[in-house]
Amino acid sequence: MATFRTTRPAHRAALLTTSIALPVLLGACGSDSGGTTVPSTASASTVPTATTVPSTGDTRCRTSELRASVGRLDPGAGQKNFPVVLTNDSTRTCTLRGYPGVAFVDGAGKQLGLLPKRSDAELTTVRLAPGESAWAGLSFTNPELSEAETATPAELLVTPPDEREQLKVTWEKGDVPVGGNRSSVFLTVFGPGTGP
Repeated sequence: MATFRTTRPAHRAALLTTSIALPVLLGACGSDSGGTTVPSTASASTVPTATTVPSTGDTRCRTSELRASVGRLDPGAGQKNFPVVLTNDSTRTCTLRGYPGVAFVDGAGKQLGLLPKRSDAELTTVRLAPGESAWAGLSFTNPELSEAETATPAELLVTPPDEREQLKVTWEKGDVPVGGNRSSVFLTVFGPGTGP
């Protein structure tokens, strides 16, 4: 019976091949974030890396798929009310659930005032086909009536639910309350459409 002996150099080469192939195989497995991990193309001199893309069952709208805007003023009872609108700019249907994150900032990107208070409302899921929109209400007492300290923001930063990246909207709606006893800004949950 023939016996085979592995020489030390051949043994080392086999171990090296296994240690290089293993990360490539592991990189093709799904990630804990619910997305599918897609290995990037790597040259022989680089270690494989991976990027996460939405999996088939993940319908959440990503920041990169959305466009933000602020609708027209809807005044009422000493209040200034504006719809913060997110529009599906992608080619797939996606969903929004809950509240957006919003913050007023000056020209240097510094936050003005406190973050808005969220209304007490039941969370709903809004399904957006390509081109469709959802809106959340942003409201505050008219600063002229409340005598709150005010500032004129340069932009409104809008963060879609469960996302970290922000969308920037040029703020052209005048002063907002940023300090004092009646400086609270309020936010409602998303609903379908572009406003009331």
